[in-house]
Amino acid sequence: PIPCVPWQSQTSGQKAIHKEACWTISNITAGNVEQIEAVIENSMIQPLVTLLRTSEFDVKKEAAWAISNLTSGGNDNQIKYLVHQGAIPPLCALFTSSNSRIVMVALEGIENILRVGSNEAAKTGARNRHADLVEECGAVDKLEALQQMENVEVEIYEKAAFLVKKYFDGVHVANGSELTSNFEFNAAGKQQGGGDFNF
Repeated sequence: PIPCVPWQSQTSGQKAIHKEACWTISNITAGNVEQIEAVIENSMIQPLVTLLRTSEFDVKKEAAWAISNLTSGGNDNQIKYLVHQGAIPPLCALFTSSNSRIVMVALEGIENILRVGSNEAAKTGARNRHADLVEECGAVDKLEALQQMENVEVEIYEKAAFLVKKYFDGVHVANGSELTSNFEFNAAGKQQGGGDFNF
């Protein structure tokens, strides 16, 4: 079993606990389907989503890694459960972060969620409900804004353009040739998830 975490407290000492807890859970959600299922069965998803929505950036960053890892290694039902718990809006809110690595983590998480929604839509003949949720929280406009930013990293531009083209009929895709002159590569700004902890 996964140990109990005091999710509700917001004291300064609890911020460090929340950050460490999210980091630990991100390591579990980077595992296999059974490990991800243990996180779900131990009611860890809703607190992660709440922290992603309401906490300070240091905690949000670790919660984003935990959620994005789940979308990468989880099965379709686990990802649909994550969506049902309200993960799309706070994950999309990170598209406006000044931390380029976290923007990419959020983009990758949303890409995985959209893929599952697309698979479900293909099976049922219905609309991609996950794409609808992304659009409802204003994230398509944020994807478009990412493509129009000066000094945006090429991988962020390409991922945003890909998502708009594949899942939103390309209606928001800007002319890439107009934007390529604005690129400035910033490899120094990248960091790996969980690298902020000192034990």
